[in-house]
Amino acid sequence: MHFTYCPYCGNQLIKKEIGDEGMIPYCKSCEIPLWDMFITSIIAAVVNENNEIALLRQNYVSKTKYVCLAGIMKIGESAEATVIREVQEEIGLQVHELKFIKSYPYEKKEMLMLGYKAVVKKQNFVLSSEVDSAEWVTYENALALLREGSIGWQLVKSVIEE
Repeated sequence: MHFTYCPYCGNQLIKKEIGDEGMIPYCKSCEIPLWDMFITSIIAAVVNENNEIALLRQNYVSKTKYVCLAGIMKIGESAEATVIREVQEEIGLQVHELKFIKSYPYEKKEMLMLGYKAVVKKQNFVLSSEVDSAEWVTYENALALLREGSIGWQLVKSVIEE
């Protein structure tokens, strides 16, 4: 999000040099800089003890490719708590082990995605209404089902190679 007006007082912002940051939108009335903002989210490669990955179909994301589980962090929630919550909400499984893999800037949607490997026990999925379907996919077959080069593809590739 790029600020033009102050979200606190509504006045139009000016550009002001702020240290090493350069010219930043600034509210003269509130005397505060307003840096560009982005949404922080998680993306998880949910894996089980059989070296399988849970891949999801969400038609609002893609009608042809699978995706990894992902979700937006809530205010006051840690990234780790977000992964645990999202895995429970979207596919109905409990995370037993969690490992941070890498962060991924997603400029198209002004997001920062924090990538995790989430280990669960293989069970049947209990899907939320935002997930059309989910499948356990072997490591060998997973990359072909994801959009090549996507953040999910990069995350799964890292998990497989580790």
